[in-house]
Amino acid sequence: MKQNENKVVVALDVSNKNKAAQLFDELGEDAAALKIGLEMFIRFGPEIVQNAVARGAKIMLDLKLHDIPNTVQKAVANVSLLGAELLTIHTTGGMKMMKAARRGIEEAEKNYGVKGPKLLGVTVLTSISEEAMKNELGVIKSVEEQVVSLALLAKEAGLDGVVASPKEIKSIRNACGDDFLIVTPGIRPAGSSVDDQKRVCTPEQAVADGADYLVIGRPILQADNPVEKLKEINKSIIH
Repeated sequence: MKQNENKVVVALDVSNKNKAAQLFDELGEDAAALKIGLEMFIRFGPEIVQNAVARGAKIMLDLKLHDIPNTVQKAVANVSLLGAELLTIHTTGGMKMMKAARRGIEEAEKNYGVKGPKLLGVTVLTSISEEAMKNELGVIKSVEEQVVSLALLAKEAGLDGVVASPKEIKSIRNACGDDFLIVTPGIRPAGSSVDDQKRVCTPEQAVADGADYLVIGRPILQADNPVEKLKEINKSIIH
């Protein structure tokens, strides 16, 4: 990523189609991408992605796909037709599933002549603490060890990058190199509420540590002027 390139992916968790269209228009120019997650995708369907793309917005489609390899391959092939720039899948689906997702991209590009999205593997959700990971999920590694292990698996499977909390950026960068995308949720500007996130940091620190893109939602959408808030964050991290 170029140093002067926008790095903020704005998470659009809104339940009103008109409001979504307004945000596509207002924030699209100053955001690296706009993130459409399960809430919006389930409520409005695939057309919400196509609507955003038609308006000139770059979209990160955060579906966190996790299923048997064949199902994920076919799902990714179909998602590729929507025009999103980035698509998330779960790394915990394993090597075969992640490789199948890559085949889904290739299938769509070959059969339909479209450019598929870059594939991002979700590692450990930022809402999960180390205590919960060990006591509830039975993972004996530390969060950092688990995230790096999953990131390396994702790279081996042919994914373009991963989604991971700010706390693991440096370790992933050291393990996976400079050409591997790191997309970081759990970003909170100074003075913002952490909400349901467990592993957070400021935009400035995340970029300094090596993140390519920062996912920020509520601190922007709940601001009195979301456009100005986005520009303010961009200014603080673009050198």
